[in-house]
Amino acid sequence: MARVVVLGAGISGHTAALHLRRRLAKEHEVVVVTPNSKWNWIPSNIWVGVGNMRTDQVTFPLAPVYRRKGIVFHQALATELHPEGSPDLAAPHVTVRYTDPRREGEVAQLTYDYLINATGPKLNFAATPGLGPDANTVSVCTPQHAVHASEELAKVIATLRQGVRQRLVVGVGHGTCTCEGAAFEYAFNVEHELRTAGVRDLAEVVYLTNEYELGDFGVGGMVFHQGGEETTSKYWTESLFRERDVRAIVQAHVEKVEPGVIHYEQLDGSRNTLTFDFAMLLPPFRGVDLTAFDAQGRDITSEMFAPNGFMKVDANYASPVYEDWSAADWPSTYESPRYPNVFGVGIAFAPPHQISTPRTSPNGTLITPAPPRTGMPSGVMGKTVALTIVDRITTGTATAARRASMADMGAACVASAGTGLRRGTAASMTMYPVVPDYARFPGSGRSDKDTFGEIGLAGHWTKYMLHVLFMYKAMARPGWHLIPE
Repeated sequence: MARVVVLGAGISGHTAALHLRRRLAKEHEVVVVTPNSKWNWIPSNIWVGVGNMRTDQVTFPLAPVYRRKGIVFHQALATELHPEGSPDLAAPHVTVRYTDPRREGEVAQLTYDYLINATGPKLNFAATPGLGPDANTVSVCTPQHAVHASEELAKVIATLRQGVRQRLVVGVGHGTCTCEGAAFEYAFNVEHELRTAGVRDLAEVVYLTNEYELGDFGVGGMVFHQGGEETTSKYWTESLFRERDVRAIVQAHVEKVEPGVIHYEQLDGSRNTLTFDFAMLLPPFRGVDLTAFDAQGRDITSEMFAPNGFMKVDANYASPVYEDWSAADWPSTYESPRYPNVFGVGIAFAPPHQISTPRTSPNGTLITPAPPRTGMPSGVMGKTVALTIVDRITTGTATAARRASMADMGAACVASAGTGLRRGTAASMTMYPVVPDYARFPGSGRSDKDTFGEIGLAGHWTKYMLHVLFMYKAMARPGWHLIPE
């Protein structure tokens, strides 16, 4: 009997757990450890954040799903990793602290034969003084954050209805943030709600981003070929900003946020301020606080994890110079190079470098988006690693790992620009590969026929359909596995 422990129940971890349970015989045990009691379809938090969805439409309890599927569930936070065992327990294990109200604070050790680290990110609001819902800005990173953002937006709309002008700032709160796509979505959903409320003329909407130019999205931008014409995500995105009258400030690193004032540095080294009445700025991510030890109890955290807390996998971390970077640097099996029965997937794995061109201000401040690893890529990684583990349990540990490099993986993104049965819009984009491969695709680094984008009502309907499908899939309803990652 083998035991597979999955740390985290986000897109990557939950996907891995469901595929493991579906493919493994019943004598093998699948265990999920996560501090949260509910699963959250994070992309739809955007709609919660403007009051167009409730939290119960984007979440569901995990325990009933895992009980029904035969997955062991521990509502707990993983704190220590012992991949060689410890002086007290010889088998590889993780130390967890329960967050389940019935066992809150209890500590336990869970042994494993295989471990998947899918812990996702720690929301690093502390990297920017004054950032976050406990300070001077709102967030849509969690359902609770999104509800708070919606409440604050409603107050601003009420003030606008009294004839008082307001400035709303949406974007990212640090020079190394990722998820620029989510910031883009929220900015245009806010703008849409202002128009729907009839107060758009009194509101200034500002988009504040660390992208070098609009349309970068943390992937270095895209080149679209449609109908014999070539355009770029920069031109395409700028057109939408002009059409909706949203002012963009690019190349920005937020240094601190005071009540009603954002202090930021730009790539040219200048330091500026921006006043606001409402601000939603996403935080940078870092790895969760997971400490690793060898069999003798020696701390090996720095050997298993990068300085940012993300887990090192089969990537090339030895190319610090941008000119030496290549698509081959990116991991494909997500195995720990030190422990082949340990994997890191989704946001939890340490990328070898940015996808966007790295840029630093004259003051030495890095102002470049971190590479996105959420959504479709996270699901694909989770399934791929799950199938690798299934192969090794059923055919032997020497079985080659399955592969799913982001440099050989496509992705589809549908970014909401406002809801409504008839007035909703969304920007639909596909790219292949996610990480540009200039050797295979000279010029843009991506396949011309597989990289395109368009915006319109059909995109909104697609976005809503994806919400319904992925909630269904995550609940493991009949035929869930037929819905692709």
